[in-house]
Amino acid sequence: MTLLSVSSLSASLSGKPVLKDISFAVRAGEFVGLLGPNGAGKSTLLRSILGLTPSQGEVAVSNRPAAALSMAERARLVAYLPQEREIAWGMAVEDLVSLGRTPHRRAFAGLGRDDHAAIQGAMRRMEIEHLRHRAATELSGGEKARVLIARALAQDAPLLLADEPTAGLDPSYQIALMRIFAKLAEEGHAVIASLHDLGLAARWCSRLVLIDRGSTVADGPPPAVLSPERVRQVYGVEAYFGEAAGKMILQPFDVMAGKPAEQDGNG
Repeated sequence: MTLLSVSSLSASLSGKPVLKDISFAVRAGEFVGLLGPNGAGKSTLLRSILGLTPSQGEVAVSNRPAAALSMAERARLVAYLPQEREIAWGMAVEDLVSLGRTPHRRAFAGLGRDDHAAIQGAMRRMEIEHLRHRAATELSGGEKARVLIARALAQDAPLLLADEPTAGLDPSYQIALMRIFAKLAEEGHAVIASLHDLGLAARWCSRLVLIDRGSTVADGPPPAVLSPERVRQVYGVEAYFGEAAGKMILQPFDVMAGKPAEQDGNG
């Protein structure tokens, strides 16, 4: 089943074109890594899909035009993890994670059995059960990131959009999160994650979409998208390429002479 379809999507910020005629579709079971250098338009693309940034083109979610969906309908179909990880309210961690169930509940209704199961499952997956009674504002940056990811997981939407979800996590939790996303895809969800770590993307994603200067450069399996020449052209780096346990390994190790200047704009 196609969970997301994007056709001829374009967007501008402050009058400057950021996305140019982006088209792709994502089916259930895919873990898509959205790649590109700073300023390529990754965040703008995710926000445009959600209707948070004005855009031109067509977006369909679960074969329904996104523009026709109410906020509640959209929230039941798409979960979103933004880059920002600030938590303003000093509520308990478990209460914060439970907010992910809001789209599935009637106004002022209490939590049901399915809600509790989703909340506990999300906390268990992110290994934050021991934090359930802690005030969210008292957590470390990495703990806050894991709590907010758990809230998105508790939403249990067919499609999950995550903007730099591994930022602020130590390597063990980065790998654990990528495993979780891959498992969600195996269970029939679809995940699109904006990533800067090419190694994580190459090893864990089933598909990569590489954009640069607002346009699609490549779309396909990791080895086809992240060729040595393309990594040089788009990122301006030399990288080691290998394989372990049947999966790709990619590790940038040096900057090329004449590396392209960092672009302006929203990454």
